[in-house]
Amino acid sequence: MSETASTARAPVALLPSLVPLLHEWLPRRRWFAGKGKPVTGFALVSATELLPLSTAGPGLLHLLVRVQQPGPATSSAPPGDCYQLLLGVCDTLPPRLSPALIGHVTRGPLAGRTVYEALQDPRLAALLLERLRSPGTIGPLSFHRTVTVPDGLTPRVLDAEQSNTSLVYGDAYILKIFRRIHPGANPDLELPLALARAGCARVPAPVAWFEAGTGPDGATLGVLQPYLRGSQDGWRLALDALAGGRDFVPEAHALGRATAEVHTALAKALPTVTLARRQARDLAVTMSRRLDAATQAVPALMPYVPGLRAAFETVAALAESGSTWRVQRVHGDLHLGQALRTPDGEWAVIDFEGEPSKPLAERRRPQPPVRDVAGILRSFDYAAHSHHPWHPEWAERCRDAYCSGYAEASGRDPRDEQALLRAYETDKAVYEVVYEARHRPDWLRVPMAAVRRLASPPGADPAPPLSGRALSGRPGFSPDRRP
Repeated sequence: MSETASTARAPVALLPSLVPLLHEWLPRRRWFAGKGKPVTGFALVSATELLPLSTAGPGLLHLLVRVQQPGPATSSAPPGDCYQLLLGVCDTLPPRLSPALIGHVTRGPLAGRTVYEALQDPRLAALLLERLRSPGTIGPLSFHRTVTVPDGLTPRVLDAEQSNTSLVYGDAYILKIFRRIHPGANPDLELPLALARAGCARVPAPVAWFEAGTGPDGATLGVLQPYLRGSQDGWRLALDALAGGRDFVPEAHALGRATAEVHTALAKALPTVTLARRQARDLAVTMSRRLDAATQAVPALMPYVPGLRAAFETVAALAESGSTWRVQRVHGDLHLGQALRTPDGEWAVIDFEGEPSKPLAERRRPQPPVRDVAGILRSFDYAAHSHHPWHPEWAERCRDAYCSGYAEASGRDPRDEQALLRAYETDKAVYEVVYEARHRPDWLRVPMAAVRRLASPPGADPAPPLSGRALSGRPGFSPDRRP
């Protein structure tokens, strides 16, 4: 993304005129990643008029803005996170759009006009779809599509997300707008495109997308995919099963098969490599360092550190003795909320963005498939703890069924890589402890129960049931999900 590319009028004066409004509005967005740190400045990356601002009706302004905040600077990238903003500009905001108000501009090229969140305006949201229907470029932005997209689809914004924004068009398509922008291909476009080429039907194939810039400095801005109307996510289905006293074994088995099919297709479509001695040792060291940092943040972990660290040391020891593991592109943030069961009873996997808080290069790195498996296994544990009394045997049956389904479809049982699977489960549980301690203390007992189990020698009795009321809600680790 080249800085200050623009097709907007008076780009030099544009951002300063908006800064007072953005200072107030931007840090309050759910998708703003820099909460808790002051905003010290803004830098314009690009400004594009998708609909001229001089028209009688509303104009549509696309901005990429770099937000400057205190933090370590690196020589490899400009300081601060880059965010994608779509702003409506009008003389008078209709009352129905008052919740979308950002503010009134008092100086600069937009002086006297009102600025608001454009995606809340059906007219401007519809215009964005029109741009996707017509491939081409507008200034630094390029629009692409693989199939013809019908027009006249009514847009609506989904309100369940936190790190991105999604719009549904006519219950036929869903457009994910990435808010925090990184140079490079976003896995949520890259991997579904690869899976579509491989003929994998478990993932909705992208039908259109738009980008800023080209080559390695280009960035994915949004992806349009079929909307799986009437689908239910695995987290809600699991909770419903628990509430109704029903088993979830058939569903878990089928989800294991679906996961394996996705992994198999990714391994065919994209390169695979070997996790050899040095890489496995580095992986174990990185996990150990995360454990040390987590223990500083949550001292309750301290008694379990030797047992938890043993899981990482086992992987390093196996590597030293000559063990290797196959690594490939994987989902990277798989849990029950990222799996949808369609009305015909089939499982689909969505949201391949990975953990948005991690650098894009890390999210695109090949990893062992058991990382995704560990994410689902932890998700079953969370679901079981959401019900009172706790049902550890329910979770264990689901875990076994999921792994069996995976083995049937792939020919490789993840339980055969027990040391690596246990290490990833342990690393995930440690992450969960820190997350819950910071954001949802009432949930802390869930990953702490896993910590007690994982810190015990393999085959030891699991942790006893925890007292307290049942938990409600859903996991918060990657909340971009479709209802």
